[in-house]
Amino acid sequence: MRLPPDAPATARVLARASSVEGPAGGAPSIRIGAPTFANRTWIGSYYPPGVKDAEMLRHYARLLPTLELNSTHYGLPDDATIARWRDQTGPGFRFCPKLPQRISHDFGLGPLADPEVRTFAKWLTRLGADRLGPAFLQLPPTFGPDLLPTLQRFLTFYKEVVPAHPLAVELRHPLWYASPLAREEVFGLLEALEMPAIITDVAGRRDVLHQRLTTPLAFIRFNGHHPDNSDYARLDEWAERLADWLRMGLQEIYFFVHEPEARQVPVMARYLAEQLTARTGLAIAAPAPVIRPVQGSLF
Repeated sequence: MRLPPDAPATARVLARASSVEGPAGGAPSIRIGAPTFANRTWIGSYYPPGVKDAEMLRHYARLLPTLELNSTHYGLPDDATIARWRDQTGPGFRFCPKLPQRISHDFGLGPLADPEVRTFAKWLTRLGADRLGPAFLQLPPTFGPDLLPTLQRFLTFYKEVVPAHPLAVELRHPLWYASPLAREEVFGLLEALEMPAIITDVAGRRDVLHQRLTTPLAFIRFNGHHPDNSDYARLDEWAERLADWLRMGLQEIYFFVHEPEARQVPVMARYLAEQLTARTGLAIAAPAPVIRPVQGSLF
């Protein structure tokens, strides 16, 4: 299935950023990652045989430069865990933590969530700016356009409390996309606050594949259908689109590969990296197996 065309405003957002090369005046930053590092199916291929659970992040960080940190949705790890994460990753690695569900679901972004935001901000500081990519807010599917004032108040407050790190926002209620007015209001809000709108490529919801960039940072969540070979064709489409966006002024990419079978994630991540490199000439981190099959072996 082909990607839909860009939203008209995407070209404007990228044109405004095109005078700057990359997030810090250099080459664009492209990071491809996965939703979890505790992948036992990678042991013996992408992880060494016998690797312990406590060492998996170290090996993950050698394969991929970013992690979609979904575990923070359910609770913030303690300082000992943060220290271990920092020890097992280098300064080029980026965690993208998901906002706690107490903020997004339990308190519905209302004022009762404000103390939780301050707690989250302190936790981000302990993790450290040199390990942080965008945090991301996944709104409940029941959070619709009628709650736009609540969203605006929350995002404005969040930016005041956490000014140094971008927050990406995923909208899941269908009416955000069914109503042109609601769509432009919410994307205009994200653009004004310099917050990326998450693009989700998932079966059955082509509306969330909105192709509307609100910043020169693209945050994409790709949901594959292995063993359906259409995943390769879909990633070819993404490589073409991302290469176009880079030429237009895109500065940063965070692309997270989800697959029903975790063992396919590094395969697809490597494929995307190779396709992007072929189209852009940029060196993009790609996972490689630590153990390769012996050529000619019958076993």
